[in-house]
Amino acid sequence: MQDRLRGWIERAAGGEYVRFEATHVLDDGEEVPVEGVVRPVRDETGAVVSLIIEGHDVSERREYARQLERQNERLERFAGVVSHDLRNPLNIAQGQLSLAREERDSESLAMVARSLDRMEALVDDLLTLARTGDDALDIETVDLATTTAASWEAVGNSESRLAVETTRVARADRSRLRRLFENLFRNAVEHGGAGVTVTVGDLDDGFYVADDGPGIPENDREQVFENGYSTATEGTGLGLSIVRSVADAHGWDVAVTDSRGGGTRFEVRGVDRS
Repeated sequence: MQDRLRGWIERAAGGEYVRFEATHVLDDGEEVPVEGVVRPVRDETGAVVSLIIEGHDVSERREYARQLERQNERLERFAGVVSHDLRNPLNIAQGQLSLAREERDSESLAMVARSLDRMEALVDDLLTLARTGDDALDIETVDLATTTAASWEAVGNSESRLAVETTRVARADRSRLRRLFENLFRNAVEHGGAGVTVTVGDLDDGFYVADDGPGIPENDREQVFENGYSTATEGTGLGLSIVRSVADAHGWDVAVTDSRGGGTRFEVRGVDRS
């Protein structure tokens, strides 16, 4: 350690800004990971006249990184189970049901079909949620109006309406931003009732998605982003969890409040537009 420190000091004395990683051994033998810098200080002529050495204990940060890595490994294993062990028998059940309905359809078989469709939606949402933070973001400049229109096509119906009032761009992962919009739109359509209007507009540091439906009670607003929370009989309860996960992956903040018409408004802030 002493030899390495001497080398860093010599480099800094030569004018180099030195970043270092080291292990500091305490008196009781405990090893503490340290990161820091050796910074040269110059006079008005540019000559190095002194050095500033700064070091920080990064034990907690490294332990958090290890925990996050273990968590991601568990999520990947979980995603594999969901993708293979659940989807395969589901596909078989849907195929057999289709054959059965060709021979003799009934309300009971229609109920089975609806249940299987809900199971498929749940599997898809579980996979999306498990893999949201798994890969690095592919950041690019994304036009919000174009992205919202494409997202609406995957979710909207003939009774509901989309009003695009955004003219901005965002630095984002295009596919994940579409997931965010699709889940916000699906939430509005499922909870807003027939003929709901969904509006996407600009904020100073982001955008909002608002509807003119019945809204969310104030006491329930902190719960809506939790896994499994849903007031819709057909919902999986994971859509808004996916929204928060996508926002977190980008470093954005997402919150829910009232819309101008008394419905629900989701605000996404901290969005980079550069």
